[in-house]
Amino acid sequence: MKIAELFYSIQGEGALVGVPSFFIRTSGCNLRCSWCDTPYTSWNPEGEDLTLDQIIEAVRAYPAKHVVVTGGEPMIAPRIVELTGRLHDLGMHITIETAGTVFQPVVCDLMSISPKLSNSTPEGDWAWRHDRLRIQTAPLRQLMERYDYQLKFVLEKPEDLEEVRALISQSGARADRVILMPEGTDAGRLRDRGVWLAEICKQHGFRFSPRLHIDLYGARRGV
Repeated sequence: MKIAELFYSIQGEGALVGVPSFFIRTSGCNLRCSWCDTPYTSWNPEGEDLTLDQIIEAVRAYPAKHVVVTGGEPMIAPRIVELTGRLHDLGMHITIETAGTVFQPVVCDLMSISPKLSNSTPEGDWAWRHDRLRIQTAPLRQLMERYDYQLKFVLEKPEDLEEVRALISQSGARADRVILMPEGTDAGRLRDRGVWLAEICKQHGFRFSPRLHIDLYGARRGV
């Protein structure tokens, strides 16, 4: 598998924020978000080809009980099903972070699905392809039906809420599984956007997520 990075940190987003976790970041993505914070896994995929044994050895070197398989888009990674099976055999709690456009019968304890809103559509050659692929209703529903899930949306402005509400209605998601997070890779922008986003969460019963790793370490790799 092409792996962009392996590291031990804390989960910075979602329902398990703050939990010490080992991260397996695959390289390669079927989308090209304009605000992608890991362009080295999408726009310019980097990484090293590692065997499953090498990945498992790296996981076992740390005391983590939680592992996060992320990307890029991990659900398009070769041998992703086998990797999650191996992680399960270690007794790990497995979170998979995905855009929800592809279904694979992985082993997973928490499917962290982040459907991409129109605010993610880039300009240029990738715009049409990204916009066509970013919402795939059938695999999204399969993931929600098969796994314990959270739906994590990235908002740039209050008006993005209308898309969120439409997707919730379309997918049949429960409000208590919906998590809203401000877009940004610096603490100031996240704080400013977090003020109005927290009010939206209070009004609609959604959960607010910080980006704790940005607050603690800044926007850099391996954190």
